[in-house]
Amino acid sequence: MFDNEVRDTKRRAKLQSGRLLAHAVSTGVLVGCLFGMSTHVWVTQAQAQEQTPSQVDAAARGKILFQQGCGLCHAVTLGPGNTPINRRGPSLVGVVGRRAAAVPNFNYSKALTGSKLVWAPKTLDRFLANPVAVVPGTTMPIPVASAQARRDLIAYLSTLKAPAGMARATERAPSTGVMESPNDWRHAAPGVKYHITFADLPPPYSTRSAGNGPRVVPRPAGAKLSVPPGFSVREFASGLSNPRLIRVAPNGDIFVAETGARRIRVLRAAAGANTPSVNRIYASHLDRPFGIAFYPPGQNPRWLYVANNNAVVRFPYRSGDLEARGPAQVVVPRLCESHGGHSTRDIAFSQDGRRLFISVGSGSNAAEGMPRKDAAQIRAWEAVHGLGAAWGAEMNRADILVTDAEGREPLHPFATGIRNGVGLAVDPATGVLWVSTNERDGLGDDLPPDYITRVKEGGFYGWPWYYLGNHEDPRHAGERPDLARRVLVPDVLLQAHSASLEMTFYTVTSGPAAFPKEYRGDIFAALHGSWNRHSRTGYEVVRVRVQNGVPTGEYDDFLTGFVVNNRSVWGRPVGVAVAHDGALLVTEDGNGVLWRVAYSGK
Repeated sequence: MFDNEVRDTKRRAKLQSGRLLAHAVSTGVLVGCLFGMSTHVWVTQAQAQEQTPSQVDAAARGKILFQQGCGLCHAVTLGPGNTPINRRGPSLVGVVGRRAAAVPNFNYSKALTGSKLVWAPKTLDRFLANPVAVVPGTTMPIPVASAQARRDLIAYLSTLKAPAGMARATERAPSTGVMESPNDWRHAAPGVKYHITFADLPPPYSTRSAGNGPRVVPRPAGAKLSVPPGFSVREFASGLSNPRLIRVAPNGDIFVAETGARRIRVLRAAAGANTPSVNRIYASHLDRPFGIAFYPPGQNPRWLYVANNNAVVRFPYRSGDLEARGPAQVVVPRLCESHGGHSTRDIAFSQDGRRLFISVGSGSNAAEGMPRKDAAQIRAWEAVHGLGAAWGAEMNRADILVTDAEGREPLHPFATGIRNGVGLAVDPATGVLWVSTNERDGLGDDLPPDYITRVKEGGFYGWPWYYLGNHEDPRHAGERPDLARRVLVPDVLLQAHSASLEMTFYTVTSGPAAFPKEYRGDIFAALHGSWNRHSRTGYEVVRVRVQNGVPTGEYDDFLTGFVVNNRSVWGRPVGVAVAHDGALLVTEDGNGVLWRVAYSGK
């Protein structure tokens, strides 16, 4: 009898695939291609007996929605000893009935930690409908508008039963025993140099994949940041809400994307000032804004462009504006057809203003669920989408896209295979586009390195089949031998899982805070910090060495000190920009602070 019930359950789930796609599109949770994605729900005998057919159907729909919208960040499996696996989000095994912020080794927001919520179905429904209303200050601001979609997701989450004893294990404090690395946070200090090469790369799975998310704590008493001799660092502005990317206008005004709060903030400070004299909201009610750019290039821009999660908009702008002088105008209405996954989009203009570059990160870690194509299908696809371009739900993702300033030119890839190019910058000396990239997870502590590189038009950088040239990802072994010798090698390799975010060129030649001449033309990049590594790395700002527009492959620690221990940090750098007086500005989203690094020579 049970075997027949399970077969019927599987048959019902399979027959629903067409209806699931229509439902997902209509809810707005999933838009795009689902072919090749399994629709089976594998249930235990006890679960099959507990669930009615309608509940099983809801769980089947919820699983599809979860895979496409949540699966990049949240694991639904357990590790050795029934330990929860954390990714960029906490494990969701046993989430229904669990206290909020209970899984160890994850960087929960202070708001969620203090919420005292228990994830009952009704609470989950309210939270998914409007996260920021239920938990003000949460870093999970993405709502699920459809009530049906929420019911389906909760039905699926309810099937993720925790083994006996796991609930008690998740309440315990994590072990303090850690694997120490010669290049982890303990050894970071201004001036420490790195030059990672192919010879330094271990084989895949040399260490097991870690779920070591940090706990962000308030700044400890006496904690100090470190910078090289002759430099000083001090708090410039505090109380910001999830400050992310930062850009400085030609007139010196400082624009900050407060992504979680869905707004752009503008700050103004006199040259040499230690605090801003003006602090205003420039625009609000945006969709997870991140990238900011001024157009046309030069000293008198007329537009301020903002990269939302899935569109690019612009506001009419004149130098000195402290609030948008008109409503947002849509330039690019849609960047990709799928939702979820990496959500940060940066933008940059070519020096002549003719091209608008847009970075779009992948929807998954390594395209594990992407369907197969035969050789003829691949050739036809790449003729339109570029060499090595991914397809299905990854279409137009893991790419740098390009159009013109008005969005009239059809959006198309400039470069492909760049898993999550969080930061874009155009070298003012050469006009060459650069990208700061988060590489994939799950291959071990030191693999593969993140990177910063010049971007070649039409170039393919490996994701998801390869990394760093012809190193094949074992999860795609043998799938694309035709690409093995066509993968471009990035210029500067960074410690794996450091999470390189925004980057900027240092070009200021004078001012009360200007850096010495030897810094001109170099790059500063923010490293948000690791989670997929046993021994913590990142959580700093680094200096990337560039000579006459060509990177040497080396980089140095520049601003360090945000890590308390292998469990806790008190800051996570995101944005870097150069102020008009020569200071380096750094946002960190752990405690909502903007830092200012100046040179005095003393």
